[in-house]
Amino acid sequence: MEKQRPIRVVVAKVGLDGHDRGAKVIASALRDAGMEVIYTGLRQTPEMVVQTALQEDADAIGISILSGAHNTVFTRILDLMKQHNMQDVLLTGGGIIPDEDSKKLNDQGVSRLFPPGTETSEIIEYIRSWVKEKRTF
Repeated sequence: MEKQRPIRVVVAKVGLDGHDRGAKVIASALRDAGMEVIYTGLRQTPEMVVQTALQEDADAIGISILSGAHNTVFTRILDLMKQHNMQDVLLTGGGIIPDEDSKKLNDQGVSRLFPPGTETSEIIEYIRSWVKEKRTF
């Protein structure tokens, strides 16, 4: 089935982490790839991010995190997504996340996490294939 609209991705910075260059680079690359990007800006709460994803009928949520709060942030967003029956929405992200923490978060249900230096084309392809496989619209 041919998709009816562009893939919608919410890109967010959660907490007090004020470094948003990476999030802006990713948002721009996703837009250039034809995706609709909703960038929430700095200092969002997990609740704000999930509400935005619900309101925008997002296919994916991408969290950029450099603060070290990744375990708390991703776990809380995942819990909120479950509460809102958002199992068909991709939760991904990137930043400074140790491999062992990435693995634990993956085991909890967070999708692939991308370390610094990942090519934007790899992230774009991952989102496209995940959405094609899991979402219907």
